[in-house]
Amino acid sequence: MLIAGCSYGQHIGHLVANRLKAKHSNLIVSKFPDDELLVRFDAVLKNRIVVLVQSFYNEISDCLIEAILAAETAKVLGARKVVLAAPYFPYMRQDKRFHRGEAISQRIISGLIDKYFDAVYLMDPHLHREDKLEHIFKIKSKKLTANNLIAEYIKGNIPNPVIIGPDEESHKWARSVAEMLGVEHRILKKKRYSSYHVEVKLNKKVDLKGKSAVIVDDIVSTGNTIFKTAEILRKLGAKKIYCICVHGIFVGNALDKLKKKKINVVSTNTIPSKVSKIDVSGVIAESL
Repeated sequence: MLIAGCSYGQHIGHLVANRLKAKHSNLIVSKFPDDELLVRFDAVLKNRIVVLVQSFYNEISDCLIEAILAAETAKVLGARKVVLAAPYFPYMRQDKRFHRGEAISQRIISGLIDKYFDAVYLMDPHLHREDKLEHIFKIKSKKLTANNLIAEYIKGNIPNPVIIGPDEESHKWARSVAEMLGVEHRILKKKRYSSYHVEVKLNKKVDLKGKSAVIVDDIVSTGNTIFKTAEILRKLGAKKIYCICVHGIFVGNALDKLKKKKINVVSTNTIPSKVSKIDVSGVIAESL
């Protein structure tokens, strides 16, 4: 097996390879003056299972093209099988046509992955109406989760936690973590007006006096949902407020804003940042 770290997967690729005691090589990627990508392997691929590790953040379109170029190249050069291990994978939320003329990006992107890869492993994909990857991909697929790691982090670092899901979509993460810890949890309701304007409401009261309110979600992007949630939790007497997420996208200066609001933020390292304190490489390695 060869673990090949793509441009945005190198921070985890070498950790996965170390855990598996497998051969590791970073993909060599450069750009022509017109921004076309040039991809090259610096390893023997013939008869090997090649695992491409790519986290699709920042330059998402480039990440996608890079992975496709690498997968097809690996097959042409004799790889026995090409697998995509994606700590963070995009284009999952648009799973239907919400307005006339919209692209159903989940269907289109999953079709591309089906065409160029033999298997795909995704860490906590942001799914809405569909919960099973086998209904999205035709190739072998596996959904991985960081819930156990998040629960372990809370158990070892946060006293008297109450788990809070900031919206209905977060219940899969928040409820699961709360059940692992055997603690109370609440799921808030959210109304979204735009990417930067949301309202959240608590439909069932909870006593947070002297407790640590721990907001658990899969993705934190702009941070606006977390800001609104924190306001409610402070009014309910939360001693400290934490936010733990799987994928810390932190658009713009979201992380600085969260810090100014005295919200303690922790994420996994699916997307690297200064708050990436939970390592998911072991989960990926075990699945492989």
